[in-house]
Amino acid sequence: MEFLGTTQVASYCGTKKSCLFPDLAPTSTTKDTYQSYYLPGYRYLSSWRPSLLYKVVSVPPSSDEQFYPTGRPPTILPAARSTLHARYSTRDWHHANMVHLKGSEASRYRAGILNADSMRLVQNKDQLTYQMQDDSRINLGERISNIDFWRSELIYELECLLKEIQALETAKKRLECAANEMEGPLKIAVECLYHREKRKGIDLVHDDVEKNLIKEVDVFKDCQEILIKLAQKISQQLGINRDAQHALEQDLSDKNSAHFIDEKCFNLRNTSDSINFYHGVEKADGTVSVPSTWAKFSEDNIRYSQHARANSVKLREDAEVGLESTSEEMWNHFISTNLAFNNRIAEVADSKNKLQAQLAKV
Repeated sequence: MEFLGTTQVASYCGTKKSCLFPDLAPTSTTKDTYQSYYLPGYRYLSSWRPSLLYKVVSVPPSSDEQFYPTGRPPTILPAARSTLHARYSTRDWHHANMVHLKGSEASRYRAGILNADSMRLVQNKDQLTYQMQDDSRINLGERISNIDFWRSELIYELECLLKEIQALETAKKRLECAANEMEGPLKIAVECLYHREKRKGIDLVHDDVEKNLIKEVDVFKDCQEILIKLAQKISQQLGINRDAQHALEQDLSDKNSAHFIDEKCFNLRNTSDSINFYHGVEKADGTVSVPSTWAKFSEDNIRYSQHARANSVKLREDAEVGLESTSEEMWNHFISTNLAFNNRIAEVADSKNKLQAQLAKV
């Protein structure tokens, strides 16, 4: 008895011998060796395996044909229905295993190289990120220092400008008050002229008193006009100062906002809360500002304020000079007018006394 899986020449796979059958006659008819039968899970191989055809002997019809139409019992084992050359050899099996092992090792080797490259890339990017964060932290520190410097300059200039505005407003009030106070002496001088027009006859003379009164009225009007013009100039300068104040306050507000933002960024860490990534944040708009124009903007605001303060100081000095000069001039005319009045009164009194003496003699 032969083992399972051998060729069809085994004794138990041959044609059943019986003395009842006549001798088999050769035939050239070609048929399949056996009828296809597949066990569950057995793979169908006819799609790639060549067809196996054999010359078989045809058996004449007999009474057993109803039981075995092909002349032999059906084969139920797949191993018994395949020829030897259709199977793989042990060498092929070992070769296939070796190919699979080498492929697995190559894949594992490439995966290891890829893993090492990935880890190296991660480490490089981590070091680069740390270096960039350190550089950004240094730049933010310098930026905060620059903002603190310009913010202190703006605060100092704003305080000086506010003091100058207050002093200029005080000077303006003094000028307006002095111009208003001149209305009284001016009215008195004009009233004196009106009352002296009531003189009669030869006494209606154009004397020194009238000349001094007319000159005093002109001086009062000129001084009043000078003070009013100075007050108007101060009003215009106050408008310029307020523009400079607004520019300084706006710039200072922007500096405070920038300082708050940069300080918050400076204190951020990788473990901070609410950290998100926003696409396109690295695309800065170059038309807004650069460090040079940023510093120049604050410097221009400070220079504008300093120029306004210098003009304010000059106007205050002019106001002081105007007040002193007009006061002195009005005082001098007041003295000269009073002196003329005294002389004229004495002269009129002397003439009156003489006339009374002559009248007494008559």
